[in-house]
Amino acid sequence: MEPIRTTKRALRRLLLDRQGLLAAPQPRADSDEARSKQAMAVIRQLEGVQIDPVSAVRPNQHLTLAARIAGYAPDALNGLLPRGEVFEYIANAACILPMEDYPIFEPTRRLMRQHTEARVEALRPVIEQVLLQLEREGPLPAKAFESDVRVHGYWDDANAAAKTKATSLALQLLVETAQVQIAGRAGNQRLFELSSRYVPADLLRQSDAIGQEEAENAMLLKYYRAYGVFEPSDSRFGWLRLPAQGRRDAIARHVAGGTAAQVAIDGLKQPYYILTADRERLAVHQEADAELDRRGQVDDLANSMNAAMEDDSLPFRFIPPLDNVLWSRKRLEDLFGFEYRWEIYTPAVKRKYGYYAMPILAGDRFIGRMDPRLDTKRRHLTVELLQLEPGLAFDGRFKRKLEDALETFARTHGAETLTIERYALGE
Repeated sequence: MEPIRTTKRALRRLLLDRQGLLAAPQPRADSDEARSKQAMAVIRQLEGVQIDPVSAVRPNQHLTLAARIAGYAPDALNGLLPRGEVFEYIANAACILPMEDYPIFEPTRRLMRQHTEARVEALRPVIEQVLLQLEREGPLPAKAFESDVRVHGYWDDANAAAKTKATSLALQLLVETAQVQIAGRAGNQRLFELSSRYVPADLLRQSDAIGQEEAENAMLLKYYRAYGVFEPSDSRFGWLRLPAQGRRDAIARHVAGGTAAQVAIDGLKQPYYILTADRERLAVHQEADAELDRRGQVDDLANSMNAAMEDDSLPFRFIPPLDNVLWSRKRLEDLFGFEYRWEIYTPAVKRKYGYYAMPILAGDRFIGRMDPRLDTKRRHLTVELLQLEPGLAFDGRFKRKLEDALETFARTHGAETLTIERYALGE
């Protein structure tokens, strides 16, 4: 099959379309139940949402949903775990995933059991104690498990004194090996429950019965849907820890079988791939791109910015560092011409844009970054840096729309006041 020829603009608009970031955010539903269903629908659309405990404003999973749902509140997501509609496990990293996908993660669970076998056996008495307490009293937070024993978690400095509570390491190993699930949250505390009680029995039976090949193929298809636009250099390709040749072979197999299609992009040497089911959706964006060309609207940042300014229904959006659309930094640079690095692990003196800099999306382009901090006690949002890319005219209309978007962001996340400490225009 011949590759589909397209442009960066058409392909990135397909990507944003699939990611729920091209059209205006969904309006907030009018009841708690409807808001939870709305959050669940977005999780299914994205195939999963990455979890991260860092909370400069709110954790990544909440910021990801808030970028797609107007007026989003965390209760919409938090209510899904106790009802067993989602589960937490390793996909792109730790993610919240639709419960119906539980069986296809069995190869990952088997691999984790192999990798942690020695650590589990070394901690067996504590693990049995934790499982027994969960059977009697679960779900429970980690603080409910008492232990005077301190051990080295694999996240600890091996040369320092042991400081991790033995029961905490046991819980982590039990979650990784899927004997225990995260069944909810009470504040910042995770609630742990036995998988045998949390996961529906029919899904546990399917997990036991599923073959390796069937599960791996289903996982590849889930990855394709999650990424929307993909290529095999991604080391996390398929979420299966495949070697480079295995990644290339998987794509070739799905292209030959008609599931995926190669895309040749004007201005890029290496191809990308999409699901063949998205060909018609891409064609719509190609036609829109051709119409912009006929009008003489060159694909550059200024024109994209002007188009976003003309459409009042499209607010500027602030995208968290671990949002699905940012999972591939290579794709971000290839299709958007935007370089992004999360500087949380960069020494403070070497940071350019800030500890939690969030890319700013306007229409189909990223136009800058903002580095926010939420003071929950004062209900105040501080933007430590508001940075805009070169080539943008920061005039009154642009400034008002951007500041309106920041005020909406602040209110959505519980702030009543907002200050911007520093601007960096064209830097």
